[in-house]
Amino acid sequence: MALVLVLLTVDYLLHLAMNFLDWKSMKNPVPANVSDVFDEENYQKWKKYNSEKVRLSILSSTCDYAVAMLAFGFCWYAGFADLFPKKPVWGIFAVLLCDSLIHLIEVPFSYYDKMKIEAKYGFNRSSKKTFWLDQVKSFVIEIIVMTLIGMLIMAIHQSLGDWMIPVMAIALTCIVLVITFLYPFFSRIFNKFTELENGELKDKLTALLSKNGYQVRAIQVMDASKRTTKLNAYFTGFGKMKTIVLFDTLKETLSVDEICAVFAHEMGHGLHKDTLKSKLLTFVQMLILALLAWFTFRTPELFTGFGFDGINYGFAMVLIMSVEFSVIAPLYGLLVNAFSRKAEFRADAQAVKEGYADALISSLKILAKSNYANLSPDPLLVMLQYSHPSLSQRIDAIGKLR
Repeated sequence: MALVLVLLTVDYLLHLAMNFLDWKSMKNPVPANVSDVFDEENYQKWKKYNSEKVRLSILSSTCDYAVAMLAFGFCWYAGFADLFPKKPVWGIFAVLLCDSLIHLIEVPFSYYDKMKIEAKYGFNRSSKKTFWLDQVKSFVIEIIVMTLIGMLIMAIHQSLGDWMIPVMAIALTCIVLVITFLYPFFSRIFNKFTELENGELKDKLTALLSKNGYQVRAIQVMDASKRTTKLNAYFTGFGKMKTIVLFDTLKETLSVDEICAVFAHEMGHGLHKDTLKSKLLTFVQMLILALLAWFTFRTPELFTGFGFDGINYGFAMVLIMSVEFSVIAPLYGLLVNAFSRKAEFRADAQAVKEGYADALISSLKILAKSNYANLSPDPLLVMLQYSHPSLSQRIDAIGKLR
């Protein structure tokens, strides 16, 4: 128990350190090549917005930490599991349900973030009904999926013992791939997707695809505007199921050439198979989780020390994800984020190659302004947490490719 509580504290302190770096970044001078993104009034508004977000993050993580210390320190998980039948599957379900209920402490903070802060600065369009429906859907889906994963881990461990490490790593990687493949279907639980209508934009996007011999299942527009005013586009799916999705807010805000620049960037990810390459890193992560699971199952004190009579696979998942891996995550994040930032530079280069350098720069600036991006983040914060290079870094790189 002492070890777990120490690791929880280390994880909490790491979160505080990241918040401090974010806060400190607000004092950094804005690079010259992005100084035109915000005028003085909007820059001061961004500072207030970011300050409120950082303060809320500190308060939220502090409450999470306090509740986690209580839950582990007073053996809430074992006590809650005792209310259910003494069968392994019920034990998994009970602990994961308890963990989800404990994390409901985050809902008020999420509500304040979306319905107060985001609304105050003009980003939120989500109604209270939509917010609460999203919470219920997420809660139910999480319980079902996590319980099924717990049952799979139990079956692998009980059947293979120490041989579980490679098998579990492969099995979890396959689950991630399946979830990624099914993501477009899960997305429809929360959003509505429509085919991009015929016209100049679709003609230009289709021409880009044909020119590069690249095929997608569809170019779709997502009704992001019912929740937010922020802009985005993303690439999803594999093989014949590849889809490029544009937020309707993006379509309404950017010019045709600017959307083409964003599209060319997303197409660049597909041409360089960045999604597939990232799955190799996913396997590394799953292998780390399998090693942690092996260590956890071979350490009975991690269960008896928290009130369990023996192994509870649900509690093992909580320990692995919330305690053990969370401490390793910053180191793993260094590798993953470095790969992601390199992929972003490469995707930007594809847009430049297609002749959209100026349009890409203007679209990136609009995206940064609309999403209230940090224009001068601390370099250490970028290295540890940013999956994308800073806007200034991207514009510098684009300029060198012209």
